[in-house]
Amino acid sequence: MVVGDFPIELDTLVVGSGPGGYVAAIRAAQTGQKVTIVERGALGGVCLNVGCIPSKALISVGHRFENAKHSDDMGVTASEVKLDWSKAQAFKDGVVKKLVGGVEGLLKGNKVDIVKGEAYFVDANTVRVIDGDNAQTYTFKNAILATGSRPIEIPTFKFTERVVSSTGALSFPEVPGKLVVIGGGYIGTELGSAYANLGSQVTIIEGGKDILAGFEKQMTQIVKKGLKKKGVEVVVNASAKGVEENETGVIVTYEAGGEEKTVEADYVLVTVGRRPNTDEMGLEEVGIKFAERGLLEVDKQSRTSVSNIYAIGDIVAGPQLAHKASYEGKVAAEAIAGEPSVVDYLAIPAVCFTDPEMATVGYSEEQAKAEGLEVKAAKFPFAANGRALALNETEGFVKLVARKEDGLLVGAQIVGVGASDMIAEMATAIEGGMTAEDIALTIHAHPTLGEITMEAAEVLLGNPIHIVTK
Repeated sequence: MVVGDFPIELDTLVVGSGPGGYVAAIRAAQTGQKVTIVERGALGGVCLNVGCIPSKALISVGHRFENAKHSDDMGVTASEVKLDWSKAQAFKDGVVKKLVGGVEGLLKGNKVDIVKGEAYFVDANTVRVIDGDNAQTYTFKNAILATGSRPIEIPTFKFTERVVSSTGALSFPEVPGKLVVIGGGYIGTELGSAYANLGSQVTIIEGGKDILAGFEKQMTQIVKKGLKKKGVEVVVNASAKGVEENETGVIVTYEAGGEEKTVEADYVLVTVGRRPNTDEMGLEEVGIKFAERGLLEVDKQSRTSVSNIYAIGDIVAGPQLAHKASYEGKVAAEAIAGEPSVVDYLAIPAVCFTDPEMATVGYSEEQAKAEGLEVKAAKFPFAANGRALALNETEGFVKLVARKEDGLLVGAQIVGVGASDMIAEMATAIEGGMTAEDIALTIHAHPTLGEITMEAAEVLLGNPIHIVTK
């Protein structure tokens, strides 16, 4: 391409290079489209740089540290276990660097042009990309918006060096002695658990009646038990009022039970949700219709109200999940290519990397009944599984939800070690229209955690082998 005063012509423009954007760009290129991707920050977006990946790296560090200190009951006693925080940060950053480099290699390998800068839409076929003092106009036939989201900032908790979002919490200069977390959703609980494992005294303040809304109470009870064991204090039905900073820390004021209380800490992490990045892009000028909360309206092919512009990921309705964005990115790219791809959210799993992990896909028992489905459900405990016993990780269960009339699987919930990996089998089963009998008849390797899924199916069918239900 030759950059000059005249617009550069493109076939397909992708704005944003997170898990939605880069996947959309690659799939579009695979269908024969000539693709350019625009990114204002680092390739890989929030997920790879300051979200999913670095947080899971720190969670893994926390697990290693915790296991090293508390494996006496398995005959492993370690003395003077130490944490080198600078090395832990270097490990996290190394994982990020490797994956970001991988994304760049994949884009280039698929002949996707990479442009740095912020995109501002002039009209339905024109965008202005600004990078510092430089600007260039591009015209395009189709565009895919994958601009992601950013943390919500509370007016009384403005972000500073000691009042941080999830981004800041990934790069503390030291492990906090005390940490207050505002918001008991999956981000706050994951990071709160991680820092508790690393030695922090953690307090979680949640405005709702319970933490981890969206997951079944039977699941969250097990996670809360684990939090209590780590010394994490969970305060629910509480309202965070404000924060006072000083040179050494913060004092957080909150109201609970009709009383105003304070808690001192080194830092306060604010995780009360994320806002879609749909502002300051000129989308209103183009005529794209907005839904509630700054989200964009799209159809089943991720197409906005402007027929040649598509939107995916955190800026459209649905759970803010990286794998959802990737899925929608493929649909949008294929739709542009004229393929009959449509979005179907039936089997999108959600995972929370707490201790133990939680994962869910499809309907919960309560949701299924609310939808008018006649269902039956069954659980099998990790404590009755040989692999879980050998790992000394016996907390949790697998729960299957199936239609009464024919045993068709419509949902599954897992809480326990390895839940994040185990949920994939259930997603496949629901997507493939499998029944509980199909799962029970599938030979699962022994001894594995995967057997718990088979055993749960057998409980659902009324003929369990490894637990007595009557």
